[in-house]
Amino acid sequence: MSSAVVTGPPVTTVLVGQPPALMCAAHALARRGIELLATVAPRDAVRLVSLHRPQVVVVNLDGGQAALTVIATVTATVQQIPVLTLTAVPDHATVLSAVQAGAVSHLVAPGNADELADAVRCTAAGQAVFSPGLADVVLEQFGRPVDPQEGARRLTQREADVLRLVVDGLTARQIAARLVLSPRTVENHVQNVLRKLGLRSRAALVRYAIENGLA
Repeated sequence: MSSAVVTGPPVTTVLVGQPPALMCAAHALARRGIELLATVAPRDAVRLVSLHRPQVVVVNLDGGQAALTVIATVTATVQQIPVLTLTAVPDHATVLSAVQAGAVSHLVAPGNADELADAVRCTAAGQAVFSPGLADVVLEQFGRPVDPQEGARRLTQREADVLRLVVDGLTARQIAARLVLSPRTVENHVQNVLRKLGLRSRAALVRYAIENGLA
């Protein structure tokens, strides 16, 4: 990976947890086009992410269940911000739990600032990044998204309406008001769309819909 200094606009990120290696590398990351807006504990993550609106949220999975809760809450409440996870050891079960919670990229013990910076930039650009060996594990467990045209045909008209409003950035409560539904019914529609399209998070749903012309 390149170690050249990046001169374009930085990619912004909020770090949930305090891996010492990342904190020590903050200056080096800045030279590679990554701006660390804040480092927060899991209990403050949603509030700070909502405040700063970074392009990527980096979550240290070594925080255990609290880290997984952060991923699920952030992807459900702060839409269109992808999550990149870090872990010190290649624990497949934990990574799969993170994917199920909504994370899109997963890095095991990044060796240097270049590797981490590249992963953050790729994640911000809508690409999924996995350390060697993890991609196959995730695909075996969850599979690939279904064909977009096939998936679109499987959506009801109401599900398609909800999908378009999700892509527009509306919250479940706003969608409920627009379509004269309850927020719980909207959430049920969103979950049905995710299931039919073989996706795991709202962020992935938005990217998938835009890339495949579904909204």
